[in-house]
Amino acid sequence: MYIYPMTLTEQSSWTFLSNHGHILIRIAQNPDLKVSEIAAGIGITERSTLSILGDLEETGYISVERIGRRNRYTVNPKKKFRHPNEASHSIGELIEIFNN
Repeated sequence: MYIYPMTLTEQSSWTFLSNHGHILIRIAQNPDLKVSEIAAGIGITERSTLSILGDLEETGYISVERIGRRNRYTVNPKKKFRHPNEASHSIGELIEIFNN
């Protein structure tokens, strides 16, 4: 289910990025992933993935383009972080970290 196998202890511990952050990074790296592929790569359900994609689209962090029966996701790299402590930074800065 995870790209890198995690032990049971690792799965139950906290991480620095939320599932929203993980999804943003995944679709920035591969905008043509299916919902099932995003979910499996992060280790969450497809239902949770769809909910998060809806949140991200509704708030302008991503746009969704329908191509035939598939979706293509585009991240808005200029959008700022939501928390006041990080609001001076763009999502693009986060994506750059994981694309290098």
